[in-house]
Amino acid sequence: MRGLFRKLGREPRELLRRNDKAFRAAGLTGDESADTLLELMAEHPTLLQRPIGVAGERAVVGRPVERLLEL
Repeated sequence: MRGLFRKLGREPRELLRRNDKAFRAAGLTGDESADTLLELMAEHPTLLQRPIGVAGERAVVGRPVERLLEL
């Protein structure tokens, strides 16, 4: 998952869905370490902003969906 964030050029906390039920259930603040957030995102994919488009070594978050055209 680290590779995906490297392609996005973003940190896990930047793509954390703070309004997600799993965010509240885990008692997250958004200040957790990148490693902790990556583990939680792997366990609870709804914590991650999406869709994410990947093409080769580039990736973008598709919000708004037109951003996917950048790939």
